[in-house]
Amino acid sequence: MNVHRALFDAHVERWSAALPAGDLYAPMAYLLALPGKRIRPTLTLMACELFGADPRNALDQALAIELFHNFTLMHDDIMDAASLRRGRPTVHAQWNVNTAILSGDAMLVMAYSVLGSDPYILSVFNQHALEVCAGQQLDMEFEQRAEVGLAEYREMIRLKTAVLLSAALRIGAIKAGATEADQQRIAAFGEGMGLAFQLRDDLLDAFGDPAVTGKEQGGDLRNGKKTWLLIRGLEVERDRGSSALRDQLAHEPSGRDVAVMIMALRELGVEQEAQQEVRRLAGTALEELGRIDPTGDRTAALRALAISLIDRAA
Repeated sequence: MNVHRALFDAHVERWSAALPAGDLYAPMAYLLALPGKRIRPTLTLMACELFGADPRNALDQALAIELFHNFTLMHDDIMDAASLRRGRPTVHAQWNVNTAILSGDAMLVMAYSVLGSDPYILSVFNQHALEVCAGQQLDMEFEQRAEVGLAEYREMIRLKTAVLLSAALRIGAIKAGATEADQQRIAAFGEGMGLAFQLRDDLLDAFGDPAVTGKEQGGDLRNGKKTWLLIRGLEVERDRGSSALRDQLAHEPSGRDVAVMIMALRELGVEQEAQQEVRRLAGTALEELGRIDPTGDRTAALRALAISLIDRAA
C-alpha cells in the first residue's frame, strides 16, 4: 500500500502544481493537500496491479476518483455548515460559500477531464457518482424523519460511502483488463468493505477514545444522528420497554447526557451486536477476494489493508 500511496501522492502534487492561479483553483489544491488516507485512489492502483497491469496505467483514473470524492466533501461541508475538515478550516470557511460551490463544481468537471474517454469506465464512474449523490440526499432526508429502519440506513451508507470504494476498485480492474466476473468480485469486495468501514466509524464515534480519534465521544449521539447504533438501540428499547435513549433524545442536543446514552447502548447489547455486524460484513467482503485469488498470494496486500481499516482505532 505504501508504494501505491507514494505513487499517487506524487501524481497529485504534479497535478496540483500545474493548476492555474486564482480562487477557482486554489481551493482544489488546498483541499487535496489536507492530511487524509487517500484510500480510494490507492485501491484503484492496487486493483490495477492485482490483475497484472502497471499501476501507473491507472493514475489518471485514481485522480478522477479522488477529485470526485473531494468535490463531495467540499459541498458536504457547506450543507453541514462544518467549520473544520481534518483539523483545518473547510473551504467555505477559508474562502466563502460561493467560492466553495463554484470550485467544487469545477473540481467535478476536472475529474471528468482526467478520467479518460473509455466509454465503459465513464459509464461505471457515472453510475456510482450518481449513487453517491443519492446517498447524500437520503442522509439529509433521514435528519428530518422521526423513524429510520436499519435496512434504510444500510442502503444510505451503501450509496453514500460504499459504492465509491467499489467504483475505485472496479475501475482499476477495468484498466488492467480484468474479466467481467473478476470486476464484479472486486466491486463486491469494495462495497462490503465500505459498509464495514462506515459501521466501524459509528462504533468509534460512540465508544472510541477521544485521545485517539481526535473527536468528541458520542458526537453523533448528542446530535441524534440516525446511525446504525442509535437506530438499533431504539429498536431494542421498544422491544424491552425501556426508554433511556428516548428520554435523552427528548432533550435539546446541548442537554443530552452522552454518557447515559453510551451506557444504554452497552446495556442493550448494541455495541457487541454492531461489532459482530462489522465482522460479518468484513468476512463477506474478504470472501470475494478468495474467489479472485484462492491462494491469497496476489490479494494479500488488499486483505491487509481491509483488515487495518476495519480494525482501526481512529
